[in-house]
Amino acid sequence: MFLQLNHKNLEAYKAARQFLIECYKVANLLPADEKYNLCQQIRRAALSVKLNIAEGSSRKSEIERKRYYEISRGSLVEIDTAFESAFDLGYYCEADLQEVNKLINKTFALVTGLIK
Repeated sequence: MFLQLNHKNLEAYKAARQFLIECYKVANLLPADEKYNLCQQIRRAALSVKLNIAEGSSRKSEIERKRYYEISRGSLVEIDTAFESAFDLGYYCEADLQEVNKLINKTFALVTGLIK
C-alpha cells in the first residue's frame, strides 16, 4: 500500500488480491461454530497466497522467488480443499462458490506461470 514495488504489477498479485477479498466474503457465510476453524483457516491461507507472492517477488535469487511462489500455490490448494470440505459438509451450494472457483483457478494458473 505504501511501498510502490514491482509485485503490485504482477497479474498473479492482482488476482490474489481479488481472491483474498472473495475468500473473506464467502468465509463469512460459514456457520458460527466454524468461525475459529474453517473460516480462520481459509482466511489465513488466502492471506498467505497474497503475502508470499509479494515477498517472493522481492527476492533476488530465482530459486528463492520460486520457493515463495510454490508456498503461495500450496496455500491455494489448501483453500480449495477447505472449500471442498465445507461443501461436503453442506455449508455451501455450488452457486455460493462460483466466484471463488473462477478466481482460484485464475490465481493458480498465474502463480504456476511464475514458477515455470
